[in-house]
Amino acid sequence: MADHAQLVLERFLPYRLSVLSNRLSGAIAREYSQRFDLGVTEWRVMAILGRTPDLSANQVAQRSAMDKVAVSRAVARLLASGRIEREFDENDRRRSVLRLSEAGYAIYDAVVPLALGFEQQVLGELAADERELLFRLLDRLDELELRAESSHHAG
Repeated sequence: MADHAQLVLERFLPYRLSVLSNRLSGAIAREYSQRFDLGVTEWRVMAILGRTPDLSANQVAQRSAMDKVAVSRAVARLLASGRIEREFDENDRRRSVLRLSEAGYAIYDAVVPLALGFEQQVLGELAADERELLFRLLDRLDELELRAESSHHAG
């Protein structure tokens, strides 16, 4: 073991954020998956389209940093279940945009309060200044990660 590089997972940011994200997402997902037969990826697609309709599947994947194949499968399931609608560009049939259907908005309107309530339950233990600091730090980490990623691809 001494001859190998060491990675202390408990102090490794990507691991910590991933574990926390999985636990938080899983707790919320238990609620909506049982009630609406909805997976995490499907809900994320719906959440993005609920906030920003008329995006392509690629734009949804970019905004969520989710795998394009996973988004494509989620979109196919949501289209088949009637929870989202697709509209093709009249000039270019290869281009299409997605939006929530009425049935999709009914689910969205039911899940959003559940998600916000759970978030409040978790963040409610933090003082207002701690919550503000947390989101400032997350914004900063996002910015730094994007910078690191672009310099990594440039090099």
